[in-house]
Amino acid sequence: MSTFGDGLDKAVQKAFTRPTPKSAGAQMRYLVKQYKGTKAVAQMLRISQRTVERYVKDQIKKPRPDLAARLETEVKKRWQPQIRARAREKAASTGGIVIDTRARLGYIAPIGATDEDRIRHLTVALPPRHAARLFDAQEAGASDDRLREIAAEALKETYFQDGGRRAGSLEEVHFTDIEHLEFDL
Repeated sequence: MSTFGDGLDKAVQKAFTRPTPKSAGAQMRYLVKQYKGTKAVAQMLRISQRTVERYVKDQIKKPRPDLAARLETEVKKRWQPQIRARAREKAASTGGIVIDTRARLGYIAPIGATDEDRIRHLTVALPPRHAARLFDAQEAGASDDRLREIAAEALKETYFQDGGRRAGSLEEVHFTDIEHLEFDL
């Protein structure tokens, strides 16, 4: 499970103008249309081509839980690509992104500063350049650890150093024990 990647996806999905298909048959038909055939969908979902065909014809209505989860994930990845691109572009150019987290956050600072990790609940509006970095890294296939580092760097600059207004030589901010993480555009 990718905490940061999934959080970014959910934020973008809030911009959808139409709901995703709900039934397994409708989801399967959508994927068959996107992939232009049942064979590619079967390989992607790791099921037989005949099973895909039976879902398309509504001969099977209720998938097993693991298949239902994969099906929903794959549909949401491809649903309304232009709306998704527009939402990301807006966040990266003008809107920025809001991060709401409850996690153990700590930082490395010069001797004499309080650098103990502690549970913090932060809701911080990150400027567009940080949203752009997060989305660009996600598009490039960055790991969840890399997305976590980018978010921590953004919080360091925006929250801990108050956009550069607070003098201080924080070297690094780090997340541990994330209890809650949500992004909003």
